[in-house]
Amino acid sequence: MLKWAVIFLVVGLVMGALGFGGIGGTFVGIAQVLFFVAIAVFVVLLVLGLLAGKGVKNALD
Repeated sequence: MLKWAVIFLVVGLVMGALGFGGIGGTFVGIAQVLFFVAIAVFVVLLVLGLLAGKGVKNALD
């Protein structure tokens, strides 16, 4: 998902530099949303992984 965020960001910046500010801004906005969604998914999976790791450790002890 971060790959798509970077792609949208680069395309948006190039379009903005070429004078297509409206659609370029939209692409940058989409990149921002994708970035924050990726960060949220990362945090959720990190918490779930830590909880699962504690569960496995407790089961082995």
